[in-house]
Amino acid sequence: MTVKLACWMITALSFVFIGSALARGPWRANEGNTTGWYLMSPEERLEHQAKIRAFRSYDACHAYQLQHHRVMAARAAEKGLQLPAERRDFCEHLRPLDSSH
Repeated sequence: MTVKLACWMITALSFVFIGSALARGPWRANEGNTTGWYLMSPEERLEHQAKIRAFRSYDACHAYQLQHHRVMAARAAEKGLQLPAERRDFCEHLRPLDSSH
């Protein structure tokens, strides 16, 4: 393999890794930060991640977040479980900046 071909391959792989890192967005849903993660199927988890990464407005994101919490609370109640009280606002990064500061 020539040095030129090796350089091209390394460059191409670098773009693949960078692209996949950027595709994740500013937030990644997981069991540590998603209410009711353990009550969701793997398909629902993927769908949830895709939805939250697609939001561009705080209001739409927050409305989805509230609905998600209601659904997970109902599932937990059906199983006799209680969800943790502490919840992270995964929509916070979409909140408009306060220009008065």
